[in-house]
Amino acid sequence: MTRKGFGLRTIAISGFAAALMAASPAAHAEDKVVVFAAASLKDALDAVNKACEADVGETATVSYAASSALAKQIEGGAPADVFIPADLDWMKYLSDKKLTRPNTEVKLLGNKIVLVAPKDSTVEAKIEKGFDLAKLVGDGKLAMGDFKAVPAGKYGKAALESLGVWPSVEGKVAQAENVRAALKLVSTGEAALGIVYATDAHAEKGVKVVGTFPEDSHPPIIYPVAQTADSKDKDTPAFLKCLQSAKAGALFREQGFTVLTPSN
Repeated sequence: MTRKGFGLRTIAISGFAAALMAASPAAHAEDKVVVFAAASLKDALDAVNKACEADVGETATVSYAASSALAKQIEGGAPADVFIPADLDWMKYLSDKKLTRPNTEVKLLGNKIVLVAPKDSTVEAKIEKGFDLAKLVGDGKLAMGDFKAVPAGKYGKAALESLGVWPSVEGKVAQAENVRAALKLVSTGEAALGIVYATDAHAEKGVKVVGTFPEDSHPPIIYPVAQTADSKDKDTPAFLKCLQSAKAGALFREQGFTVLTPSN
């Protein structure tokens, strides 16, 4: 199998695994708060979930995948109590279909997108208007989340278009099912570079940050949270409250997120 072929297979497997994770029997536990959250939240939200156990009375069952995949699963009837996507669009998608409780919707976190390379790469870059990204990628691939659906991919494409370099690299892009899958392609050397969240780069020791995209080059990166319309677990309000607490905020900041809500 060629290097390129293996990379594509990796993306497909990652997507399949994410779908299974989100739809697993564990996610159907009736006696626990069930959370569907963007893949990029995993490290931080795992820590927050554990820290919130005392306040909620239990640890939530959390399924991580692409925001787009999770939204579609909730639309299809998947039993989730809480939805935390990586952009406002997918929250609006469910809200417009009356699948969330609008009075619980909150802008929870912010993030940044960065250009990453394998940790032993010698690539250096200054991300600015017209920078030669195609030359930096060379004969390799630029890993990104699916830019038609995955928030990290959408933010990344918007930034590259704003900086005027998208046409030069569009043919070099390896799209992944979610941002963690894109990160994996870089950490394993399957892709020369990747565009991921700053928090993902923080969590993965196999990559290094080459540069940070200017915040004005893409829409603001916002993670909203809401209780779903069909939520049945009585502890869901307590979980949502804890997500916005000072102790949760400290854990989110530790992973590189910006906390957008005042602490309860």
